[in-house]
Amino acid sequence: QVQFVESGGGLVQPGGSLRLSCAASGFTLDYVAIGWFRQAPGKEREGVSCISSSDGSTYYADSVKGRFTISRDNAKNTVYLQMNSLKPEDTACYYCAAPRLYRDYRLLRAADFGSWGQGTQVTVSS
Repeated sequence: QVQFVESGGGLVQPGGSLRLSCAASGFTLDYVAIGWFRQAPGKEREGVSCISSSDGSTYYADSVKGRFTISRDNAKNTVYLQMNSLKPEDTACYYCAAPRLYRDYRLLRAADFGSWGQGTQVTVSS
């Protein structure tokens, strides 16, 4: 059974940093692209970043470019999201997921992803 477990969230002041982890079980990440999404209360789930399986290409939403970095450690079957210069508008529950078959994960559309984890809450506040 494919399963993701997100961790690393918490409360951080504006300008601070957090590193989120997405650990996979039930399959190997070696051949799977992974996306990070977030959802704030009352808002739709939005794509944050994704990383390919083949060459490690990365893609980011405009709102996080230059601040967030996605990476993967296939030996640990884990994908990370390093978040720097955090802003209050980054507050949300963050999820990782795998793209559905034949979907273009680079578009970062939530409908193109599945096998969602439970999420990890990130709160940016002073």
